[in-house]
Amino acid sequence: MSEEILISARNITKSYSLGRKKRHIAVNDVSLELYKGETLALVGESGCGKSTLARLLMRLIKADSGRICFEGTDISALSGRALKPYRKRMQMIFQDPASSLDPRLRIRDIIAEPLRVWRVCPDKTEMERRILDLLDMVELKESMIDWYPRELSGGQKQRVGIARAIALDPELIICDESVSALDVSVQAQILNLLKRLKKELGLSCLFISHDLSVVNFIADRVCVMRGGVICETADTETLYAHPGHEYTRYLLSSIPAIGDDPVS
Repeated sequence: MSEEILISARNITKSYSLGRKKRHIAVNDVSLELYKGETLALVGESGCGKSTLARLLMRLIKADSGRICFEGTDISALSGRALKPYRKRMQMIFQDPASSLDPRLRIRDIIAEPLRVWRVCPDKTEMERRILDLLDMVELKESMIDWYPRELSGGQKQRVGIARAIALDPELIICDESVSALDVSVQAQILNLLKRLKKELGLSCLFISHDLSVVNFIADRVCVMRGGVICETADTETLYAHPGHEYTRYLLSSIPAIGDDPVS
């Protein structure tokens, strides 16, 4: 892991209207940094603001206040053509692999979509080669290239989602509960795949989860979030051995055991 910061948030706040004169603060004055080559986990219970923060970092939604910097450049106020280059450098793997894939498209077209949008491949031959390379990287058979999502298992669908996310050679991958919809044995396979790709491709990763056993397996550092606020940040070993915040201790006490592997 590098000591160079890839992306950072400074005093980010985001609220939503709940009707007349009422607002819900989803993210409240949050600051964090993610280093190059790092997997930073963002943990907390449902509704605490994790996914909202991820969308803010990707500039899918705009913060009410605060700054987001990518490699030192403030991208908070960028839009349109100025923001476009950063879109390519940040990609997301979604929670539900079934709903994140267009059921009308074959696997080749799902993976090819970002390549076409960004005009990465000069011709059909290069496009085909790139798609097959990506299938191999996520450990799917070449014969699946013309399958539809309905013909795949949950784990295979998520591998297609991962292939699509890495197609543009991004620097940052955001995994938003990306294994929570899978059974435990498949979770382990996908986590091991993510760890391998991170090493081989030099990726940085923001890993969002409510499952602390999964986080213990994959993360270098952990941010604990509650009620829109980050209440504790520490390297994984320290946080699990010596949690400093009462809420972190509560989360750790709510799981049966913490091991080195998410499956026994």
